Order: sequence, then C-alpha cells, then structure tokens
Amino acid sequence: MSDSHAYTAETGLMQSWSLTVDRILAHAARWHGTREIVSRELDGRTSRSNYAATEERARRFSAALIAAGIGRGDRVATVALNGASHVEAWFGICGIGAVCHTINPRLFDEQLVYVINHAADRCIVADAMYAPILARLLPSCPTVERVVFLDGAPAAHVGGVAAVGYEALLDGASGTVRWGEFDEHSPAALCYTSGTTGNPKGVLYSHRSQFLHTLLTLSKEPIGVSARDTVLMIVPMFHANGWGIPFSAAAAGAKLVLPGAKLDGASVYDLLESEQVTFSAAVPTVWQLLLEYLNAQRLRLTTLKSVLIGGSACPEALIRTFADEHGVTVAHGWGMTEMSPVGTATMPTAAIAALPEAEQRAMQLKQGRVLFGVDMKITDVAGTALPHDGQAQGHIKVRGPCVIGRYYRAEDEDILDADGYFDTGDIGTIDPYGYLQITDRAKDVIKSGGEWISSVEIETIAASHPKALLAAVIAVPHEKWRERPLLVVKLRPGASATAEEFLEYLNGRIARWWMPDAVVFVEDMPLGATGKLDKKVLRTRFPAAPTG
Repeated sequence: MSDSHAYTAETGLMQSWSLTVDRILAHAARWHGTREIVSRELDGRTSRSNYAATEERARRFSAALIAAGIGRGDRVATVALNGASHVEAWFGICGIGAVCHTINPRLFDEQLVYVINHAADRCIVADAMYAPILARLLPSCPTVERVVFLDGAPAAHVGGVAAVGYEALLDGASGTVRWGEFDEHSPAALCYTSGTTGNPKGVLYSHRSQFLHTLLTLSKEPIGVSARDTVLMIVPMFHANGWGIPFSAAAAGAKLVLPGAKLDGASVYDLLESEQVTFSAAVPTVWQLLLEYLNAQRLRLTTLKSVLIGGSACPEALIRTFADEHGVTVAHGWGMTEMSPVGTATMPTAAIAALPEAEQRAMQLKQGRVLFGVDMKITDVAGTALPHDGQAQGHIKVRGPCVIGRYYRAEDEDILDADGYFDTGDIGTIDPYGYLQITDRAKDVIKSGGEWISSVEIETIAASHPKALLAAVIAVPHEKWRERPLLVVKLRPGASATAEEFLEYLNGRIARWWMPDAVVFVEDMPLGATGKLDKKVLRTRFPAAPTG
C-alpha cells in the first residue's frame, strides 16, 4: 500500500499515508501475527486464531464481497455477537471501502427495519441464531440482496433473500485483494443510536476518525493496553462502535478474547481466569453479575488488572469491591455513539493522586477528564459558557476529530453550535480539576420547584446500598412542585428491605429536597438495547407516585 502526493513549498515534506483502518489489522498481522484471538462460539466451543490468520481470512471475505458486486460506499450490515468471524467480517468490509453497519439485534422489529432501510444495506452478515428475526424483517427490506451466516446457513433463503454460509464463501475466494488506497475521509462504519426519542439516528464514522480514535484510546487512559495484555471484549461490537476495542487491541498487538453469547457471572469468570485476562470493558450490569457470582462462590480474580466501565453511572460499591477485594483498578468512562465513543476517563492526575484515598474514590464516581483529541464545554440553555467550579450545571458540548458533524442522511440538519460544538444531551458539571460529572440526561432531568434534581446522583448512592442490585430514579408529576423523584430498586437475590431503609440510607448523603417521595421495589429492572436502565419503560410503568 503506497501513497503519493506532490511535495511543495506550502506542505510538509513527510510521506502521505492515509489513516485507514485496514492498516491497523495489517500492522497486527505483520508484527504480532501469532498473537491469539480467542473466541467462545455459540455452541460453547472455544476457537483459537491469531492476527495473521484473521487478516488472511478477512481479505478472502473482501474478495467474496467484491465478487458479489459490493464496492466502496456500499453498506454491509452485521447482526452478530462478539466472535472471531465477526471481527474478520468487520475488517473485510472496511478494507475495500465498504461501510460496516453494526446492528443491535435488541432493537424492536420496527426499529430494525428502519435502520436497515435507512442505511440501504445491500448485504447482512449474521449469526444463525438471528435467522428468525431476519425472516420477519427482510420482506420489508427491499435493498438487502444476500444474507451471509457466520456459523453456517440454516436455509438457502431467509425472508425471501438468498442466504449462504460464511465458510463456503471463504473457501471459494482469493486472498489477494488489495486494501485501502482510498481517501482517509471515506466512510468506514455506521452505527445507529438506540432511538429512545424517535427513530434511531445514523452516525457515519470515517476511516480517519476511527484511526484517530484508536490512537486516543491507546493512551494510558482509558484503555492503554499493550502487546503484553489480554483483552476480554465484553461490550458488544454493535454498542457504540464496540468502544473501539477491536481496533485498539489489534493496534497494540494485545491478545483478544471474544465471549460470544454467555455473559453471566460464571461464564465471564471462566474466561477471565482461563485466558489470563488483564483488561476488560463493559457496562456496570455485567460487572455486578460477575461480582455477585464471585461473592457467592468465594472466588477471587487473579490476573485482571483494570476495567473500563461506561454506558451508565458506576455504583461506588462496584468500584470499591473491585479495588478492595480483587485489586482491580476501575476507569470510569463516558462517551456516546456520536463521539466514536470514548470522551473521558477517571484515571487520576498528579493532583488527584495526591488526595486522601477517600477523596480519590469520590473522584472515581465522576466521569473523569477529557482525553486528548476531545474538547468540551458546559453552557446554559442560551449557549453561554458556565464556570468549571463543580457547581454550575449545564449542557455538555463536545468537538473534535472523532465527534459527529452531521447525522447520516440528515446532512442539511445543523447539529453544531456557532463554535462547532455538538450538544450531547447530557447535563453535568466540570470541577476545578477538570473532571466531568454527569448529573442527568436532558430528557431525564427532574425539575422540582424550578430547581434541578440529579437522578444520576441519587441512583449512584442508592445502588451502593448493600441490599440493592440496581436502582433508578424517575420524575413523577406533583401538584405543587411539578415533578418529584421516585426511587425504583431491584434488590439483590434473597434480600428484603423497606422503603424506610433506603430513605434513611440517602438521608445526609443528598439534599433534603432531593429526597424521593417514595420507594418502590421491582422484580425486574427494564434494560434498554445497550444494557442501560430503560427509564422510558419505568415512566410508563409508574406514571405517578404510588399511594398507600
């Protein structure tokens, strides 16, 4: 792969070397070729490959796509869990300049039909377990020409569309396809937001943005893995671009472990120990299930050194248990699909590392400081910048080379302010240390008597109660104050509690006027398509505070 350009007096005299993601796997294959990629298959088997084999198979998939008429800019969707073949397909799609559209199979059928049609996907790469879903969807998706099943085609057609097995395609394909050789600003991947307020919106990443995001994550925070590390990628590849982890691991030459379908505590522990994992990343609910299992079985983690937790606020008890009982460092992070997605992390600065341990732990509950490559500000509703005093709450806005400029197929919609910042929809503070703290989503903020109440802060404290497994706070209507907070709690298995216990636990930890008007206990806490608490469902379930 060579690039050339004219050297002039007005340019630097360095080589032109396009920042395209195919170079990431090419580097891993050439310099870390024997480093393992371990995958737990859907049938429970563990398969083993390496970066060299992954590149060779990805290039053969590229050849198969070209033979099928797929070219630059065409969208190829994936509906699959984290597995080695999914990683191969991802690189094989991007390598020829096609767009890898990772689809979240947990979306509702109407949302899935919407994103497939909005993206105009020509091909879908899927795990066979999703064949029944595709059979329902594809009659309403006229652009889809073929389905490729990663683990063998269950039938010759699905939903009226021709289907073929991935291995059969690779057997008949050549591996001589050249990758790259296109502009680094070309589209590489497409992710859709979860559509909690209206239809999902498309975020179209460029090769350049993904390459730069990889470099951003390889700093010591938030991921900071090296060729000595083993990475367990729990966060789904369809969740916010997989947090960039497939690229980060390959660029570093780290061993990559892909867990497949089973994310219960026992299955995650088995992979952590058997593969000697040193780093992992996931939403809080996954880690809570793991720690529950470790506690019940009286087990300890022996190789894990650090985890990145994002997606929703991380309970203090989780951070404390990881650190005190297992010696694992937690990096609490924040970002979003529109940011590629990583934006902040809580790895301490020298000033924070000098604080007493209790104060350092308190800082870990925040979302952390911005990473190099991200710029941030908070503003009031009029767009006026607010001080970084840890008190002023405002709309969090970001800009940078990995931040969205326009939504896909909505290029006429201006989503940036006059200075080029994107409004994330989150509300928060920035303290004098530069640490961001999310206090709410703009759509979830509780406005009581004209003042904001942070549902996130109440949730974080309530979730640290020894009997709580999950906690959520929603606004319910109030005749006098307009809105008041309602605390919804799912207890740990076998636990029983009263509302008074939780209110007493909150007493002194939050402002008196923040105190929830009621506490309700639920058997099941609704989770959204990406594993976050689904407050939309809770608001439907509890349209008013319970009485009696």
